This record gives sequence, C-alpha cells and structure tokens, in this order.
Amino acid sequence: MPELPEVHTVLNTLIDSHLVGRWILESRILWERSVSGSDPDFETALTGLQITSLFRRGKLLVLVLEQGWHMIVHLRMAGMVYVAGTPEDPYIRVACRLEDGRFLCFRDVRKFGRCLFTRDPSPILNRVGPDPLAETFDYQTLQGLLASRRRVKPLLLDQTVIGGLGNIYVDEALWYARVHPLRRATSLNSRETKRLAASIRYVLLQGIRNGGTRLGGGKGNFLPPGGAREPTNQHHLRVFQQAGRPCPRCGTPIVKSVVAQRGTHTCPRCQPAPVPVPGWSSTLILPE
Repeated sequence: MPELPEVHTVLNTLIDSHLVGRWILESRILWERSVSGSDPDFETALTGLQITSLFRRGKLLVLVLEQGWHMIVHLRMAGMVYVAGTPEDPYIRVACRLEDGRFLCFRDVRKFGRCLFTRDPSPILNRVGPDPLAETFDYQTLQGLLASRRRVKPLLLDQTVIGGLGNIYVDEALWYARVHPLRRATSLNSRETKRLAASIRYVLLQGIRNGGTRLGGGKGNFLPPGGAREPTNQHHLRVFQQAGRPCPRCGTPIVKSVVAQRGTHTCPRCQPAPVPVPGWSSTLILPE
C-alpha cells in the first residue's frame, strides 16, 4: 500500500502536471463504489468547478475545489491518480475532463481505493495523526505520542497516532534508530526517541527524493506506466524485504518475523529484542 513518500510523489506529479487552476468540464464515474460523499450526484456537482489547490494529509491525497468542495483520495492497494490525454483504460474508475482537453483519472485495478467528495473534510482529515514531516514535528512531539504501553511498531503504524507511516518505512526507521519493533513505547529513553524521530524523518525524505518505493512487478504501483520517473527507493532499503542478507551496519543476517500482523524485518544485533514474555514469540502476532 502506498505510504507517505509514494502519495507525496503522486502529489508532486500532479503539481508538475499543472493541475491546479484547471476547470472540470465533465465527470464520469465508471465504477460507482469508487466514489462516496455528501453529494449524491457526484458527476453533476463537479461540473464547472476549478481545482484551486492540492495537498497531502498522511496517506490521503486532497484536491481542493471551488465552493468549498474537497475530493479526498485514498489510493489503498493499487490506486493511481494522474493526468492523461485520454481515459481509455479498462481500470479507470473515475475520469474528469478538464478544460484543456486532458483528463484527471483515478485508476484502480483492485478496486480498493476510494474518492470521497465532500464540503466538510474535517471528519476524515482530523482522524489522521500529526504529519512526521511537519516543521512542528520533533522528538518532543514523538515523545508525547509514545506515552503508551503499546509496542512501538503497532503504535507507529496507527494512522491516528502519526499520519503516513506504513510497514516499509516503519521497519526502515526502527533499524536506523536501533529500536526493536516489540519494545514498549514507554521504554524508549530520550536519546532513543530523538534518534527515532530523526530516523522517521530521514527515511521519509529519502523515499520522496527517490520517487517512492516500487515492490514486486509494479502492477499495483502508485504511478502509471510510462511515467517520467520510475521509483528507485527500493534499491535503498536497508532491512525491509532483506531477510537473510547481511545487515548493512554490522553484517548480521536480517531476520523476518510477524508483528501486528505485518511482515517485520530487523537486525538481531543492532535491534536487540526486549526480554521475552513466557509463552510469547516474535514470530507470532502478539497481543497489545
């Protein structure tokens, strides 16, 4: 699923496509369940509106339109949002014709993505935790968020706690910070929290600089085929999907376990596990 760097890459691509300032002349919903919102007639409501700005909130892409309307897009597993010369693609679920002849397209092979059209985005956006790339996000912010007995990885994955982090970048940040994902959040001292805050910011910015992470064959990728730039961050991952390979820092083989129902990658030496609780195993889904 696309995480913060991938959604930010999509945002940058749309900005580079000069989408802001364009008017929507016509909208077509090609799969009804892709769209929800407070206006039952999505196609009519969009007609004639100008796109005034774009921004990202966690993993959500937000298009701001005239008259207070917002289109909130959650890409989920395989969603894509891009500007194209033609909407002729069997996997396009929503197509908006712009006044310059191009189309704003929402493409989703697996049909998990959603477009929410609403005048009041606050119920959705306010559920997303603080953005780890915001200027106001520092180690003290993170320290406050870690004031919980939950384990570190499930806490970081919770979008209501921090917006935008997913499995890839949590594993990478924890490796850089030398923190085991099963540590209790309250067990991190001030030095570790500072290191983790810096690591989170580093891996996210690196992901954005590298155009996001493409995994597997790319069929569910977040950018359309033939784009101007291919994602390359997959070549810079230190532990994610590196099980069995030597740790880039100490040479110890990376191990894979399951934490919070997610495949989790760690270095046993750089990220020492907490004292085990009898009957528990790091290869199992552990209770909170």
